[in-house]
Amino acid sequence: MSRAFLIVMDSVGIGGAPDADRFFNDGVPDTGANTVGHIAQACAAGKAEDGRSGLLRLPALDALGLGAAVKLASGDEALGLDAQPQGLWGAATEVSPGKDTPSGHWELAGVPVPWEWHYFPDHENSFPPDLVAKACQIAGTEGILGNCHASGTNIIEELGDEHIRTGWPICYTSADSVFQIAAHEEHFGLDRLLKLCEGLAPTLHAMKVGRVIARPFVGENGRFTRTPNRRDFAIPAPAPTLLDWAYDAGRVTHAIGKIGDIFSHRGITHLHKGKGDADLADHLIRLADEAEEGSFTFANLVEFDSLYGHRRDVSGYARALEWFDGRAAEFMARLRPGDLAIFTADHGNDPTWTGTDHTRERVPVLGYAPGQGSRAVGQVGYVDLAASIAAHLGIPAQGPGKSFL
Repeated sequence: MSRAFLIVMDSVGIGGAPDADRFFNDGVPDTGANTVGHIAQACAAGKAEDGRSGLLRLPALDALGLGAAVKLASGDEALGLDAQPQGLWGAATEVSPGKDTPSGHWELAGVPVPWEWHYFPDHENSFPPDLVAKACQIAGTEGILGNCHASGTNIIEELGDEHIRTGWPICYTSADSVFQIAAHEEHFGLDRLLKLCEGLAPTLHAMKVGRVIARPFVGENGRFTRTPNRRDFAIPAPAPTLLDWAYDAGRVTHAIGKIGDIFSHRGITHLHKGKGDADLADHLIRLADEAEEGSFTFANLVEFDSLYGHRRDVSGYARALEWFDGRAAEFMARLRPGDLAIFTADHGNDPTWTGTDHTRERVPVLGYAPGQGSRAVGQVGYVDLAASIAAHLGIPAQGPGKSFL
């Protein structure tokens, strides 16, 4: 039986979203944002030299068609990515009204978001008083800190000491439909933080806020670092997803990284977590050897987004892409005849762009099947990836997508 692997390179967009003018970063529309294209330009111009040097080098992904996909999506040349495609390649366009993790992943799994997300647009005093009161009630505190739009790493530096002194949780949001809570694992307690997020989640989900995210950290005296114990409490997808289709058809499903949280742990046989993308890539490569016949593996590698996109770190993003390209080559070398692997993304996060939020972009569709040659699939929808993987696995598809295989 055929196996399938869907690998989401979180935020690795390729520009060209036709509705980018409807999405903003600090009041600036996302029109023209292009994560891969602009990183490649910065590398070629010598502006991404921290820990690496020269042109962006992604031989494995470019051989599948990454450079060609960037040009197809946006019309831009990704400097240094000019290989003749040898895999299945194209670009996917999202229709869901968001540029966030749930919107992108759900639609890739066959379920576009059928509602408008609720956001907290005010950059200061972002949350309504009744929601703040609810958070205080569950936390057992007299108040919260933050209550604003913020970068997660910056806000723990700014408020970490006050958090330890007062015991109040740090609550913040962004341009995404999200309520994030940062707290010290030792002074506040990891279990207490998770219970706070879990307790708030039903209220926020009823408001159509996509996720409540626990952001634990450690450290003392202004020197704080996040831990790997992040937990997302996501609103459940409104219909069965590709994971459910496979699971209900009797297939083994593997979820790598935050896929379990994104899909509320529905349709998942085995969950594989790690301290970072290095661990997650190890799981992916191991499953190329070990995943059962007929199984479906769904992976997310988040650090492109969390460590480099939001922090607008061009060199770091380039380093991460080049590192993953090597791991992707290792993974593909272990695949068997009959397997299909598709590399894609859920949205963009152009590190050269204004602001610190995601960018609305098309995403790459890069497929590899041992023994199969080059094939251009053109412009497709996110939902078409789910339909195509279902067709490859020989299971019924329930969403609106059409297979491009």
